[in-house]
Amino acid sequence: MDNKNQHPNSTREQLELNLGEQLNALISASHALNVRTAALFDPSLQPAAFLIVRCLLSYGPVSATFLAESTAMDRSSVSRLVTQLKQLEYVKSETHPEDRRGVLISLTANGRGKALEALKEKEKEFYQRISTWEDSKLEAFIGMLNCFNGQDCED
Repeated sequence: MDNKNQHPNSTREQLELNLGEQLNALISASHALNVRTAALFDPSLQPAAFLIVRCLLSYGPVSATFLAESTAMDRSSVSRLVTQLKQLEYVKSETHPEDRRGVLISLTANGRGKALEALKEKEKEFYQRISTWEDSKLEAFIGMLNCFNGQDCED
């Protein structure tokens, strides 16, 4: 049996509590950074609107149903936010080319440009945190996150 996995319960419990604290810190900091990034995109919009923008940036033209599922929002919220984004000319709607009854929502050139600009500021924050790390430390961190996220785990 592998000795590195054998810890007295109290030590293991403390390690798990420490992990939980660090994950909570990461989630809280990430949320705060997402809110700041959304404000950089357009301070007049709710941060939830930027979730839609980021989804469109990642996936390209999609349906409102896809946006609702991808952002864990109800369709009425997505519809309201998409309407606001359209009024500000960040997104547009077009008839689905394969299903003339359907509608695809996509970013305008202006929306894409502003989103990329805002995300560059977010990236700076993360790059600053890892800028002094050696490549081996960064590779190890990526590997552990990969494994934690349920992807490939290399021992």
